[in-house]
Amino acid sequence: MAQQLAQGGLTGAAKLKAVTDLINSLTQDLSTSSLGPRERDAALDELKVYARDPRNADPIFVKEGIETLSKHAFDGSSATTSRNALRCLANCLLVKPSTRNIFVDLGYPEKASIKLTTAGVEDEFLISRIIFLTTYGTSVNLQNLIDQHHLADAILQNLTRHVKLWTGSSGSSFKAASQDPMTDMALTETAKLLFNVTHFCRQKVDSFTPAIALIVTLICQHALPQPKPLDPPLGSLVNALLTLNLASEQGAAALFPKANPAALCERLIQVLDKAVRSYPDRELDTAVLPLITALRKIYELAPAEGVQRVMQAKLLPTTKDRKKVLGKGQSLASLILRHTTNAMAPEFSKAVSHMLFELSDKDATKFVQNVGYGFASGFLFQNNVPVPESVQESFQASEGGRQRAVNAITGQFIDKETAPELPEMTDEEKEREAERLFVLFERLKSTGVMNVENPVARAAREGHLGRDVIDGKDRVEELD
Repeated sequence: MAQQLAQGGLTGAAKLKAVTDLINSLTQDLSTSSLGPRERDAALDELKVYARDPRNADPIFVKEGIETLSKHAFDGSSATTSRNALRCLANCLLVKPSTRNIFVDLGYPEKASIKLTTAGVEDEFLISRIIFLTTYGTSVNLQNLIDQHHLADAILQNLTRHVKLWTGSSGSSFKAASQDPMTDMALTETAKLLFNVTHFCRQKVDSFTPAIALIVTLICQHALPQPKPLDPPLGSLVNALLTLNLASEQGAAALFPKANPAALCERLIQVLDKAVRSYPDRELDTAVLPLITALRKIYELAPAEGVQRVMQAKLLPTTKDRKKVLGKGQSLASLILRHTTNAMAPEFSKAVSHMLFELSDKDATKFVQNVGYGFASGFLFQNNVPVPESVQESFQASEGGRQRAVNAITGQFIDKETAPELPEMTDEEKEREAERLFVLFERLKSTGVMNVENPVARAAREGHLGRDVIDGKDRVEELD
């Protein structure tokens, strides 16, 4: 079936001949201008379709084919031809990783970086993706692109354009920006490129520090993707924030602007609230984990009496949560607390636990009081954090100016605890339970570990089998 219809309508030898003829025609055109503008663009458009499937398309993916496409993309005079060639190149580098080193060896990342400084939105998308792909498995010199070919300037310039689109300072409304899918696609590729460049070229990370303020603005101003708020471009922007020098003076000023120091953390917490309600467990480790990492970084750098207090108030259980056993409600604090034991998302679970511990000033006693010993104990044990003996004792928490006792294990107000509501057992059920208990105690006696009197046998002897024992009024006593 796969061979019946390939991209472009041709398969096998027919497709190979068509690809060969197109590459030869486009190569000759570079020196003789043998094709008119429409013929050239039509040839590139047809070649782009064939390049989506590398089978029977070898002439596109060898050095000569990549060089021909690169020359049309970066050395031609027509913007339309350049864009069509860029589309072909982006496809080639995506589906055939071996072409990335060919592109690098031909010296075209340098030309791509320079072209990115004058790119419109669609070219921003294509060129950013092409450079991004060259950061994997090639010898590309990112420092040279930054120092000599204006890569950092181009990325900052494009981020600035997106900020203007979303804040309306460019004369365009955010509504218009949100209705153009290419705008978000371009922003996503720029954010991904920024992340990779700063990840693989740490020595030049300070060249991108101005991007922090731009990304903060975009995170706060950009509409949240629906239904999953960390889908592109928001998730890509959060990722890009993580590799920048947030601890620098300029970075701190961008994270905590004087006008509203808590704006970014409040926005990220809003995103987290929506994310934990919309992403399935299997996606938390990839989609939502970077958001937790960002919140932890922000908390570490935040002013203690301002932003840190805001984050504690919004992410730790409140007195309202303590009306139930902690983790049983539907507040954000309850939801993330439940995820600390989520075996389906182990990395996310671990990161959330660390965040809650950090929000508790890395103090074991505060941590237990904040989340309950039931949730805290596993984290403290796994991380070799000494547990004070007093943490399992009830403590007092303030609500409305008065002190109320709290169960240290569950985190619930003691005066809100209720006995479990169990249905009354029938006589038949009591007899079955008595038989089960009899067998269990006989097995225990046979081990020789301890000498115990079987309470079921004693109940039968005393004439109240099925009543006191099953009702929980009898006690097992260890005998000498």
